[in-house]
Amino acid sequence: MNDCFQNHTHYHKALKEAFEVFCNKGVGRSSSAELLATFCDNILKKGGSEKLSDEAIEETLEKVVKLLEYISDRDLFAEFYRKKLARRLLFDKSANDDHERSILTKLKQQRGGQFTSKMEGMVTDLTLAKENQTSFEEYLNNNSNANPGIDLTVTVLTTGFWPSYKSFDLNLPAEMVKCVEVFREFYQTKTKHRKLTWIYSLGTCNIIGKFEPKTMELIVTTYQASALLLFNSSDRLSYSEIRTQLNLTDDDVVRLLHSLSCAKYKILNKEPNTKSIAPTDHFEFNFKFTDKMRRIKIPLPPMDEKKKVIEDVDKDRRYAIDASIVRIMKSRKVLGHQQLVMECVEQLGRMFKPDFKAIKKRIEDLITRDYLERDKDNPNLFRYLA
Repeated sequence: MNDCFQNHTHYHKALKEAFEVFCNKGVGRSSSAELLATFCDNILKKGGSEKLSDEAIEETLEKVVKLLEYISDRDLFAEFYRKKLARRLLFDKSANDDHERSILTKLKQQRGGQFTSKMEGMVTDLTLAKENQTSFEEYLNNNSNANPGIDLTVTVLTTGFWPSYKSFDLNLPAEMVKCVEVFREFYQTKTKHRKLTWIYSLGTCNIIGKFEPKTMELIVTTYQASALLLFNSSDRLSYSEIRTQLNLTDDDVVRLLHSLSCAKYKILNKEPNTKSIAPTDHFEFNFKFTDKMRRIKIPLPPMDEKKKVIEDVDKDRRYAIDASIVRIMKSRKVLGHQQLVMECVEQLGRMFKPDFKAIKKRIEDLITRDYLERDKDNPNLFRYLA
């Protein structure tokens, strides 16, 4: 660059544009933003495929942040990264807290505080959640009447920081209902102005399975545990009975029953003995189940979050475009279509590259909501309505 091109600005510009072209080419059905977030996850989680020393991890994270400069869908990267960070934090998969904070610091320096504010909030939230759990344990020791009956750990999170999760009114087994009530009473001693929403889809349980060959410990999700505990009072249950008693959607019931009767560990026997779940199936507890291990983890396949991430980002983009148009028009009062579009693209360029059609659609929407109006003589001219 220095010798052949005399460090010329035109060359730097051409180099940057060339990098942007190939860095924004997706691979298969995955975008560069998603792949970069997945690469970070492999580096930062326990047992990831990238085995690197601490120094090598720091150097790699530095390169990731530099590479992010060339990716246009930075908001998509941020959302995928946040989803994966949430799983690392909530399931104790993070290999090193210092590295987690380090990349957030680098991203903040490069992209600004707004880019990392939710992620930083998540890391802080988890520290506060641990302190909250300690307070809960002290509360149980000091109140003999408050007895959840089983060991209980609750992670209290701030809604605004974390990705949105579906919260169903799962019909909890009686053993778990008491836990929820005890924790709710404790939490009300700390604050009366906050409402707890239980996200059972993220919960895990350790339950004891008494099988004929031997007694085993099963590590399962709250959904799976709730389904298995139904068989303490029933020898045989139909698909529809399980769905009704748990109060879950068909998709969730199929996933959890498949994991318990068709996958590696067949804790339940299914009739007919096929590889898929049907609404006409019946289930029984498999007393003859055994494994060489005394403690096994029964995975529940995660739902494909990719579609939801893209939908959430599209929704956020609509709000961002609306806000940008209103800001520009509020200061300029009257502006031509082309100039408004160009200023909007310039304002939003730090987070994503807005599509011209999307901007046009948002302008039309703002006109119908009486934020803007077209000039009567010149349809390409817009006026701001205070």
